[in-house]
Amino acid sequence: MTILGQNCRTYALDFWGFGESGKKRNTYAVNDFVSLVDQFMDRLGIAQAPLVGHSMGGTVSLSVALQYPHRAEKVVIIGSPIVGSSLALPLKMAGTEPVAFLLFHMMGVFRQGMRLASPFICRDPRFPDMMDKDLSQTTLESFLTSIASLRRTDLRADLHQIKIPVMGMFGKRDNIVDPNQWNDLQQGVSQSRIELFDKAGHFIMLDEPELFIKKMQDFLDIPSVKL
Repeated sequence: MTILGQNCRTYALDFWGFGESGKKRNTYAVNDFVSLVDQFMDRLGIAQAPLVGHSMGGTVSLSVALQYPHRAEKVVIIGSPIVGSSLALPLKMAGTEPVAFLLFHMMGVFRQGMRLASPFICRDPRFPDMMDKDLSQTTLESFLTSIASLRRTDLRADLHQIKIPVMGMFGKRDNIVDPNQWNDLQQGVSQSRIELFDKAGHFIMLDEPELFIKKMQDFLDIPSVKL
């Protein structure tokens, strides 16, 4: 956002249950977040804009393009699942009721486990602290129930309805979402552009920041600004 914001206005919203957004809701499903994006744009008077989403945020962005096609000018997805079965096994298990119940009562252990696993997820040395900060602002209920909803998601049958440009960015070393999800995106969206990153995992913007920004600026037609 710091780089792109030098040439255009950028907005970031926290999904319900995450960051600074409200945490007292009955559901935290993917469709709730899709509706949130529409409401967010409506409240701010944003008729249409490019949507950029990482991981579940990309799945939500694609879903906005399907359910509220007038909102999305372009879509960029980064390491996002098209179908929930592409999630890593530990995440899929976290979305099941027995495992979720255990984690609900072991938040401290869960956060420590994520810190220990961080080097295997992202090469950036700042990542463990960044991840822990995010988890500290997220309720375990919203995290696990949103994962359960994401696990049940399958956009493949509807992707042909998207008639705007979509760029899919996938790290070949991604161990959170199967990077081969680019195949489903390319087969389903007629105006799709696929960018694969050899040295990146799930967090491409941290693993290969310069190349990531360059590809983003090119797709969004934003003048280049050096990091």
